[in-house]
Parts: sequence; structure tokens; C-alpha cells
Amino acid sequence: MSILKRTPLFDFHVAHGGRMVDFAGWEMPVQYRSILDEHKAVRHAAGLFDVSHMGEVEVRGAGALAFLQSLLTNDLAQMTPGRIVYSPMCSETGGVIDDLLVHLRAPGDYLLCINAGNIDRDLAWLRAHHAAAARAAPGGLDVTLADRSADTALIAIQGPRAAEIVRALAAGPAEAAALDALKYYHFAAGLTIAGVPCPIVARTGYTGEDGFELYHRTEDAPRLAAALLAAGAPLGLEPAGLGARDSLRLEAGFPLHGHELSETISPLAAGLAWTVKLKKNSDFHGRAALEREARDGPARRVVFFKTGDRRIVRAGAAVNDEAGAPLGAVLSGTLSPILGEAIGSALIDAAALKAGRALLTDIRGAKITLRPVKPPFVELKKRGGGEAGKQKDREAEKPGD
Repeated sequence: MSILKRTPLFDFHVAHGGRMVDFAGWEMPVQYRSILDEHKAVRHAAGLFDVSHMGEVEVRGAGALAFLQSLLTNDLAQMTPGRIVYSPMCSETGGVIDDLLVHLRAPGDYLLCINAGNIDRDLAWLRAHHAAAARAAPGGLDVTLADRSADTALIAIQGPRAAEIVRALAAGPAEAAALDALKYYHFAAGLTIAGVPCPIVARTGYTGEDGFELYHRTEDAPRLAAALLAAGAPLGLEPAGLGARDSLRLEAGFPLHGHELSETISPLAAGLAWTVKLKKNSDFHGRAALEREARDGPARRVVFFKTGDRRIVRAGAAVNDEAGAPLGAVLSGTLSPILGEAIGSALIDAAALKAGRALLTDIRGAKITLRPVKPPFVELKKRGGGEAGKQKDREAEKPGD
């Protein structure tokens, strides 16, 4: 058996009753008190998430922009320091190797945040293409890659009271004001929260709620987590695990790599056409395949659904029409604690969707109808000083991690 990796908050999780499970090779808390309570805490007050298992990679140098433009489907050319852009990274077939966040710290200085289960594969992909680009560059390639995952911890605090909690722990009035001014899908550099230096304080969020992601040194993680929980507990802050993280992101309609996005599900099939800039002034891996798919239309599409029933539809369940003909399969499924009914996503034959054919699945002999809906499933509050919901920020929004 392989040894599971642990984040610097492992002891914190155990001390607070976290039920630890294997997640992408990491020993992580799936829940503390209950998934239902943690989910509701995030929607009504705030939740504290350990996301230190995510990977961080620096891409620096005069050629960094051109290098990233050749690998990512979104367009980074108009980024300014302090901005964050969400982008898939695709193979030549148009499938998604990973979806990631790009932070621009300064011209030629980028930090990528990548999914925990994809760190090794992403690094191998980046390094292979870096080596190929270096061989092709006549004067050499002015780009360096550095894996910062091991020395970077990441805590996310999410919910309508998250900003209030973090603001109270800012080093002073100027830093509190910087937090207040921080827009959705932007970050502030060099703040100190609860006495802990945070090179990046970002405002993105995988729950659909307002909140911050605090990047810091691994050795500071226990102190920062304890301070956040102590300050936030009177306001309803609770530690939250992977279970609530998944139900929250699904209510928000955000994809999870390996489910709504994968090497066989393109960004176009996933409904993320806004992340694929076919007109940007640079070629990128997967462009030809995505151009064909954009022209012809995806053969299958990701659809989100409600059921009107509390029974959870599990990932992998077959989806058929009324005559029993196969139409696709379920990608994700959970019970929405806010709606009190099962919700999920499925990959369905595009022609069947266009024809409006019924989508049915079987749960222990009972036929359940999947009713397509446009997410989010619940009303989400404005984020980032009221910037959420504006179209200019929608084009940078990260619908998953």
C-alpha cells in the first residue's frame, strides 16, 4: 500500500474530529461534524477549508507569457498584475489535462494553482513542453519552471461572513482596506493575516460564496487555521471537509476535473466555451481539435439536472430514454442540502438533448427523471465588492478546482 501524503494541517483536522479519507493520494478530512451542517455553515455563515494539497507552480521569465499562451486555451494577453484567470490546459485531442488558475504577480511572473490529483502529470506536461520549446528556440528559452507545492500551504475561507472574519485579522487598517477593495478573481500581494505573511490573498471561491484563499508558508498553516477558527467561531465559522466542498461546488454548477472535465470531455462539451479563445493571437495545444468541435458542435454535452427526489443519483449511473435506449451517463450526483433534492450532472448525447428526449436513470429499480437546469441551483450572493455577476469578471471566473 502506498503511503498517503498529509498537509501541514493534518493534526488540526484530527484534533477537530475530522474523518480522514484517501483523496488523490492525500489523507484529507471528508467531514468533521456532518456534511449537511458544514454545507449550511458555508451558505449561511462561513466554512474553513484546507486546500494545501493543491499544487503551485511558478512560471517566470521574458518568455513566460508566450509559453503559457501555447499551453492554455484562455487568453492571458490582457492580464494585469493582481489578476487571476481560469483556463483549461488541453491535449491535442481537445481533452482537458487539467483546469487551473493563473495568477499574474508581475510581467513575466506567473503562479499556477493546479489540482491535487494532477500535480505530477501537470508538471510532466509543463516540463516536456518547456524542453521542446527550449530546443526550438534559436537563442534559448527565457522561461523557468519551479514547483512550489511542498513549501506552500493554502487555506480557503468561504461564506457570507468570510470577509468579516479575515478583515478582523488583517495587520492594520491599510490591509483591511486592501481586502475590502479586492475584486472577484483578483488577488492582493504581501498581506499579513493573523500575524502570518500571505504572499497571495485571492478572492475566487469554489463554493459559489464570497471568500478568500490565503497562500502562505507550510510551517505557518496550523497557526493561521487556529486563528481563523477562533475569530470566526462566534460568527458561525466551521471547519469543512471534502464532502461539503463537493456538494457546494455542485450547487454552484462548477465542474470537477475527472467528472465534468476530463481527457475525454472538452471545455466545449462541458459548456465552458468562454474559456476557449480561438481568436487569440497565438496557437495552443488542442486548438485544431477544438476548432473542429466548435464548427461541428460537440457530440456529447454536459448537462446539470434536478430530480425532485431525495435519492442521490450516483456517478456512473446509466442515462436512457423512455424506450431504454442509452443516452449517456451521470458524472456527479449529490443531495442539495439547500433544495432538499438530488442534483447532479451527466454527459448526454447532444442530438438527444436537442430533441428534448426524456432522461431517465434507475435507482434500485425505480425510474428517476433527470430534469436539465441551468446552474447555479441556488441563489448565490455577490462576491468581491459586488463585482460577481458582471460579464467582464464572468470571463475570468473559475468554475472549478
